[in-house]
Amino acid sequence: MEILKSILFGLIEGLTEWLPISSSTHIELADQILRMNATAGFFSVFEVVIQLGAIAAVIVVYFQRLWPFHTKKNAPEKSQFANPEEGGAVGGFQRFADNYLYMDKVVLWLKILISVLPAAILGLILDDFRDQYLNNWLVIGIMMLVYGALFVLIELFFMPGRKARVTNMRKITWLDALLIGAVQCLSLIPGTSRSGVTILGALLLGFSRVCATEYTFFVAIPTMLGASLVKIVKSGFGFKATEYIALFVGMGVAFVVSLFVIRFFIRYLKKHDFIPFGFYRIALGILILILLVAGVLSGGSLAR
Repeated sequence: MEILKSILFGLIEGLTEWLPISSSTHIELADQILRMNATAGFFSVFEVVIQLGAIAAVIVVYFQRLWPFHTKKNAPEKSQFANPEEGGAVGGFQRFADNYLYMDKVVLWLKILISVLPAAILGLILDDFRDQYLNNWLVIGIMMLVYGALFVLIELFFMPGRKARVTNMRKITWLDALLIGAVQCLSLIPGTSRSGVTILGALLLGFSRVCATEYTFFVAIPTMLGASLVKIVKSGFGFKATEYIALFVGMGVAFVVSLFVIRFFIRYLKKHDFIPFGFYRIALGILILILLVAGVLSGGSLAR
């Protein structure tokens, strides 16, 4: 039964992680119904680490665009540096880069890391505070409503007639990367959606819908890898063998489903906007608040 539950959780994770609708909210709602019978603290680890399956899907889909290495045989005829014959460590790095690195991809990864650092640092500091004071249905319901409304308003009043400044990864500036990193800190509030708030920030900075979404995918790789590592280390690895099996099953399902969702979402955004996702968030936020008032959902912290 626990394996079947992990399959369902993996399905939900794969369907919702890459859409701006807060995957964690959907996982928590599913947990209200399914309730995994597990060791204390396991589910809080499970709902984070299961994201590794979704991350693996991004790496597979975008591998050619993200892998920064090439063989010496494929090295460019002209050096990528002004003084490639310079001696010492600098010259050695320049020659290595010419022979083995796609420097545009290296620069992209440096920008991704800049976008990751603010939320990573703040997340480490506020992790326990977040679980104790923010991880509850009232906050989640409000954030679903607020960011749903923002998606609708931005699409209706900001996007029409606007010409995108950033239409590919090479046009992303260092300041863009830093500002997106600052905006991503808002995703530490449950119900916000890491992908949702990052996409909104990128749209306001002048990104196209597709470029904003793909950059959000890329930023998710180190962000979610780091979050999973922190949860695993803090858990002390004190889980049963069956729980580890459930974890890997959930990750596997999330991986397979994410492969399809990522491709579908990018195709969708080439011709459509985010308004349906905004209205979906608003509807789900209202439902959550109604269930909270009715006593169906608990008013306390969801951390367990």
